[in-house]
Amino acid sequence: MRRLPPLGAVRAFEAAARHLHFTRAADELAVTQAAISHQVRLLEEWLGQPLFERRGRVLALTPTGAAYLNDLTPALDRIAAASATARRPANGPVRMSVLPSLASRWLMPHLPALQAAHPEIDLQLTTTAELWDGKDTRFDLGLRSGPGGWHGLNSALLATEILSPVCSLAQRQALPTPCTPADLLGHRLLHDTPKGNWSRWFSAAGHPDLAVPAGLNLSDSALALQAAADGQGIALGRLFLAAGDLRTGRLLMPCPQLRIPNDYAYWLVWPARHDANPAITAVREWICATAQAERAALEQVLAEH
Repeated sequence: MRRLPPLGAVRAFEAAARHLHFTRAADELAVTQAAISHQVRLLEEWLGQPLFERRGRVLALTPTGAAYLNDLTPALDRIAAASATARRPANGPVRMSVLPSLASRWLMPHLPALQAAHPEIDLQLTTTAELWDGKDTRFDLGLRSGPGGWHGLNSALLATEILSPVCSLAQRQALPTPCTPADLLGHRLLHDTPKGNWSRWFSAAGHPDLAVPAGLNLSDSALALQAAADGQGIALGRLFLAAGDLRTGRLLMPCPQLRIPNDYAYWLVWPARHDANPAITAVREWICATAQAERAALEQVLAEH
């Protein structure tokens, strides 16, 4: 049988220890400061150890308190996450954190197929560039770009990324055929983040010392693809994100044989605690299958260029 301390006192201590302030802990837990102080004293009596010490007007943790906090916080996070999963219905909602460029350029065009396949699932999307660590219980799944290997998260590789210049039909008609890297320099180049990809591409194309024109700087790869499709310049496109426009001819590749790999890939990530949830599993399997089909379609487009 487990010998547990008073759980209300544990919760009060953990909040006070995180804030190092009884009043802020009381605000977080919607109780009085006196209640926090009482609960902390109760826990110290149960443990037989002081957890806080006063240094003038500053509240500090004792070594025992610091070690106890280090163990308690992840344990309470797991209890909160398990409870959130248990209280939700089996069909959702499924809450997903999505990189904005991946949401607008890839996920949104495919969502009608997901809704048709699983009309019973309530899917809630939040676009954010913030990296989700899986501990934040606001989300169940994450679509992100990165190198992979995130501690504490299961992951599935959706696609590696390839970079190559893309432009509108009108822009392509203004370029010679065949088109060389040097031919692009007389036209506006569109830059997104991270900076330096155009320099990498020109270097791979045999121009390592080329001074790349400034062009137009955009904060997001989806914006760069949109600007290229609108005829505002030539983007160094992420081809997985551009796959739909490449298939329809809205975007063209002026130098199709000159491609470089991107450092990052696209991943689906989720905490292991969600493996048994049928709605989350259904969305996860659909995303992986859709990404696989998109990779095959992109390979066909690239083979035709």
